[in-house]
Amino acid sequence: MIKYRKEMRDSMKMIGIIAEYNPFHNGHLYHINEIKRKYPDYGIVLVMAGNYTERGDVSIIDKWKKCEISLKHGIDLVIELPYPFATQSADYFAYGAITILEKLKVEKIIFGSESDNVDVLELIAKTQIDNDDFEKLVKIYSKFGNNYPTAVSLALNDLVNKKIDTPNDLLGVSYIKTILKNNYNIKYETIKRINNYHDKDLSSEISSASAIREALKNNLDVSEQLPHDTLNYYNELHFIDDYFDILKYKIITECDLSIYNTVEEGIDKLLKKNISKVNSYDELIKSIKSKRYTYNKISRMLLHILCNFTKEKKELFNDVTYIRILGFNDTGKKYLNLIKKDIDIPIISKITKNKDPMLEFELETTNIYNIKNKSVKKEEEKIIYIGGKND
Repeated sequence: MIKYRKEMRDSMKMIGIIAEYNPFHNGHLYHINEIKRKYPDYGIVLVMAGNYTERGDVSIIDKWKKCEISLKHGIDLVIELPYPFATQSADYFAYGAITILEKLKVEKIIFGSESDNVDVLELIAKTQIDNDDFEKLVKIYSKFGNNYPTAVSLALNDLVNKKIDTPNDLLGVSYIKTILKNNYNIKYETIKRINNYHDKDLSSEISSASAIREALKNNLDVSEQLPHDTLNYYNELHFIDDYFDILKYKIITECDLSIYNTVEEGIDKLLKKNISKVNSYDELIKSIKSKRYTYNKISRMLLHILCNFTKEKKELFNDVTYIRILGFNDTGKKYLNLIKKDIDIPIISKITKNKDPMLEFELETTNIYNIKNKSVKKEEEKIIYIGGKND
């Protein structure tokens, strides 16, 4: 029976992708379709950030809607990336997502890349892992007042004469580092990203998620940028400013803000000082932004305060302890049945009374998100199932 199961598993191969889908746009659909074109006999496993994102934001629609959209557009199995990984910097984000894919026995990951040069990304990853001078140079450049991403970029330029500063390439390096450092049996491949992540304007059918979110916030037409059959999912939207009053209350009433993850000494006092002078997330971030503290770093910090993600919890939740299924189709269900006996951590498809501590925390953060989510789907409900195979 074991030999038969292994033969069946070997005959059913899966490719992993990692995404936030905030929102799911034409570029994401292109990514999926390119994978299916190049690997028509493979299924696709998605590890997806749920209600919160790596840049310290809330998802404009909830994870259940994003899961349903994913399954309708070529994904076979959707797994939730837990909050402690989904809302931290690239290396933590990558570790959580890649570790889940490793446990799910995927053969390779395919990620979007601005450079589309996997050899250069691998060189940079190996330099960060193996070159003793790398961390020394990062510390030197940090002492000169550079933030961490800038210090890393300067150090790499000195060591290998390569520059990397685009978000998907940076994440890609973190994916590769995770695979190499942990000896994971996962190959990696890139697909050329065909839009500019930093564009704030809707420029074509494939525009950046940032530009689309901004357009949605301003009630502009995005029907050319999103797959038409997804437009009805974006009738009720969530933006981080919807949660500003909750954050303001927490900052005013919390005695010690330094207990929260990524809140460094000194900035806690600045938050206390400025919170009563501002009226939005953006104003608060800009009031404390500096060369040392990037916009994204402060955004994550505020999100950790909002969701009660303390330094103690960060240390407690530093590894993947469960795999939570959000949804699947027939292909995904069949694959899970083939590999589930070979997975060494619990696979969770339904919330029960005996919960993993990290899952308990995930439910707490979901409850915070749902303060503003009127179309809430109960966490105790079964996973989303869409019958049929994605062709």
